[in-house]
Amino acid sequence: MREWGRAMVELSTAIDHLATEDVSEVPRLQLVEQLIELHWQMARLQAQIARRTGVRLP
Repeated sequence: MREWGRAMVELSTAIDHLATEDVSEVPRLQLVEQLIELHWQMARLQAQIARRTGVRLP
């Protein structure tokens, strides 16, 4: 469970960092690359949510 908490703090910190960026300052090509990467990571996160949603509790 300790790893879980650390992972969630890291994820939250990464999202907070993204929220502070001024995306209007990011060059267009870099922004496209970032969007692709963000969508990839979002899909991975959604897969983990779906995986946990499918677990049946006793």
